[in-house]
Amino acid sequence: MAMLNEGMKEIFSKQNILVLGTADLKGVPNVVPVGAVKILDDETILISDQFFLKTLNNLKENPKVAISFWEAEKGEGYQIKGEASIQTEGKIYEDTVVWIRELSEKMGHPLKSKGAIVIRITEIYSVSPGPDAGRRIA
Repeated sequence: MAMLNEGMKEIFSKQNILVLGTADLKGVPNVVPVGAVKILDDETILISDQFFLKTLNNLKENPKVAISFWEAEKGEGYQIKGEASIQTEGKIYEDTVVWIRELSEKMGHPLKSKGAIVIRITEIYSVSPGPDAGRRIA
């Protein structure tokens, strides 16, 4: 497993929206912006599913995902690849439901989590401009 370092986690935590890519079994890609995202530990990312349709169908067929995020001011960014599992019961799911309910109340916008997408990080790549762009770093 690849692990996030402190610099990656700092940039990740500053993001309002990240990009999540999935594909079905035929290889048809789907990319969506996601905002309800957090790091569970150095090897695991959580995404709450409020609105997934094609993304959820893709995850059921093919658990491989990619997440991309960057900080323009630093000119630094990453692509994370991983294996996703869909959780609709258990502690992680229950904690996600509470998190989204609290977030919904703060925003004044009705949100309800349908599931917790737990991503185990398998690879990390640089998307920063320069000679290491696209290279695997973890």
